[in-house]
Amino acid sequence: METSRTPLLPEPARKLAAWCGVVLLVAAVAAVFIWLCVVFKAAVTPVLLAILGTALLGPLYRRLLRMKVSKSLAAAVTVLAVVVVVGGATYIVVAALIETGDQILASLRQAAVDIAEHFGAAGTSLEDLAENARTLLEKFGGTAASGVISGLSVVGQMLATAVLALLLIFFFLRDSDRAAGSLRSLVPAGTGDTAEAMARRAFEAVEGFMRGTTLVALVDAVLIGVGLLVLQVPGAVGLAALVFVTAYIPYLGAFLSGAVAVLVALADRGFVIALWVLGVVLAVQVIEGNVLQPMVQSRTVQMHPAAVMLAITAGASVAGVLGMLLAVPLTAAATGVLGELRARYGSARPPAPDETP
Repeated sequence: METSRTPLLPEPARKLAAWCGVVLLVAAVAAVFIWLCVVFKAAVTPVLLAILGTALLGPLYRRLLRMKVSKSLAAAVTVLAVVVVVGGATYIVVAALIETGDQILASLRQAAVDIAEHFGAAGTSLEDLAENARTLLEKFGGTAASGVISGLSVVGQMLATAVLALLLIFFFLRDSDRAAGSLRSLVPAGTGDTAEAMARRAFEAVEGFMRGTTLVALVDAVLIGVGLLVLQVPGAVGLAALVFVTAYIPYLGAFLSGAVAVLVALADRGFVIALWVLGVVLAVQVIEGNVLQPMVQSRTVQMHPAAVMLAITAGASVAGVLGMLLAVPLTAAATGVLGELRARYGSARPPAPDETP
């Protein structure tokens, strides 16, 4: 005589336990993956930057191919165009900041004096602050020297990463037609189609994000640049280039470029013009957030602002500014992969009772 066994846990509890196990397994795999990326960041960082560059420069490379240019020459011309554009933008930004650097420092000193007098600390002069700073510098001179050496080492690492990323962009562009075959050779035979579809969806999401961000950055730079030219702020072209470059870091980039523009206006044109510049920056950001971003992201990849902010925070905690730059594109790629999985496996539904044969 068979006796029916009563389950130890009710059905809802068993389902909850199963889902908890899946979540823990996914979290463990993600933690190990992030740990490996941090350990091998010297190799992972150029690869990720090269993927972003390939996604952004793919249209130019394909246009050159349609013009009957060879693959190697098209890839080389594309990489050279990146070097010219990025180098020119960097030169313009640095030249503009150097040109107005003394004025910015003078305005900051005057602002510090005004704040000190306003809050009842008029006895604290700039000479006292300089003397205290000199004492601290003598006390921690060795630390400062080691910091300079560390800074030079960081600059060297950045240059090496940039050169390696450019070389990888060249190879990724030239050999992009072999990517699908290489991916299929790495995965089991029965999962080739799924792996290729997921990779294509992830790359399309990254490409859409980079294309949309570039368009929004260009519009922001043009609008803010025109406003700075109208207000006769010195270095308007360089500040517009800074807006374009920092736009690839959502939210924080706009804050940094806007703060620099306001400081330059304050240094050269005074408090009133600085307020006008602040108004221009805020107006452009409102237009971006309510008009440009919805229009562009709806055509490329849709991500909620909360997801973007969480991704930026997580990226900053893992890899600093570089993590902030890479966090949103990686989140876009993950969103594309989940969308492909949902399209392939989430559409199946159990048959209705009247459809059961």
